[in-house]
Amino acid sequence: MSWPEITLWTGTLVVASISSAVFALAHLLLRHRDYRSAAFWTALVVFSPLAGPLLYVFFGINILRRRGKQYRSSIHEPWRDPVPDRPLPFLTDSTEEREHQQFAKTLDRISRFCFTSGNQITALHNGDEAMPRMLDAIRSAKHSVTLASYIFEAIGIGADFVTELSNATKRGVQVRVMVDDAGTRYSWPPVIHALQAAGVNARRFMPNRMMLRLITMNLRNHRKIMVVDGSTAFTGGMNIREGNMLARKPAHPVHDLHFEVTGPVVAQIQRVFAEDWGFCTGETLEGPAWFPALTSTGSSSAIGIVDGPDEDLEVMPAAFFAALNAAREEVRIITPYFLPTPILMAALRLCAIRGVKVTILTPAQNNIPFVAWAAQTLYPELLAVGCRIFESPPPFDHSKFFLIDGQWSFLGSTNWDPRSLRLNFEFNLACHDADLAHRLGAEMDARLAVSREVTREMLESSPVYQRMRNGFARLFIPVL
Repeated sequence: MSWPEITLWTGTLVVASISSAVFALAHLLLRHRDYRSAAFWTALVVFSPLAGPLLYVFFGINILRRRGKQYRSSIHEPWRDPVPDRPLPFLTDSTEEREHQQFAKTLDRISRFCFTSGNQITALHNGDEAMPRMLDAIRSAKHSVTLASYIFEAIGIGADFVTELSNATKRGVQVRVMVDDAGTRYSWPPVIHALQAAGVNARRFMPNRMMLRLITMNLRNHRKIMVVDGSTAFTGGMNIREGNMLARKPAHPVHDLHFEVTGPVVAQIQRVFAEDWGFCTGETLEGPAWFPALTSTGSSSAIGIVDGPDEDLEVMPAAFFAALNAAREEVRIITPYFLPTPILMAALRLCAIRGVKVTILTPAQNNIPFVAWAAQTLYPELLAVGCRIFESPPPFDHSKFFLIDGQWSFLGSTNWDPRSLRLNFEFNLACHDADLAHRLGAEMDARLAVSREVTREMLESSPVYQRMRNGFARLFIPVL
């Protein structure tokens, strides 16, 4: 290459670098709402004016939220429950119940759904309990089956689902299956091909190609939903993977919890699927096959909390913050990934300062080590005010639930990390049911009994190279 050609290419690279840096900085200053992550991106762009803007395009949170807005606008306004002609639950004269009533009212305003009563919620342990119940429900379906999953393998237990969904379709049951596009890349062959070959109406959520796939790689439908005949639902954090079938001794075992739900709140779960399906296909799911009349089946009061980058408000962080603020006695959290936002960190610390017992359980060996390294840098400020943190032994625990005062349970797909709280499409149930909270509390107690408590001395005595590694990982918390 001649000297003039080298000069031309160098000049072009410099101009492109400066132009992209200016564009990225302008976008950050005008559109980025989170000042902490904005500072991170600004430093990256300034000190790396070529690579920084490219990384911002691929991973920048504001761009992803705008893509989520485009998703919502394509299916018009989101469903909102009509204002109920009945009061919220927990109407008593006791001070404790008045506080529960106020928290219920807060959630009722944060969510676009309304509180329902008369629900039954059953915890299912690992795939060994959850998957057979789900397959039995598909076999018994008479009118409809809807299923959404982040990861859905085509082999092992996933192949059983393909078979039963195909059989249901052949019986004349209306079947709709949706799998996140990013999630289909966790296994081979892609389950969408197997489902469609078996005659099942199946689609990818937000499929993209080439550069668009890179730009939207963090915009994921992380919801796990299955509804049969509009009356029985399954939701939680469990993917359809062979690793969940612990009795089969899989190569990569995963502990998890899923939940079977009946009662009026099932209509909210179905509504969330219907919105996503409408976006994917343009088809509207309405009528008694999808939304039958539902009656009381239990004693749980519950409300669906739906969140994603398409929402105007960051709904799930607001709901979690309200729950922490409402706590008077105890907060208990199980999560596979613990990287709470600064506001939730402050709320956890204030809980402990107010005398609320805060207990957090997370895996000792994470399937994403970089996340675990970053999380360890957050532990000292929580331990300093009296929060207790435990690490559970292998196999990896993917369970996620959140308990307040032995009365309230949050369960669903949301993790305590920025990706889940700000980028993913998520769904949780908030439940007021002392019996459910007691059963989940006993579940947590059993895991705590075999877990290791993290102490400040343990963290301070760790090797310098580990602390430096963790400190480096902390720099990337805004995009983890």
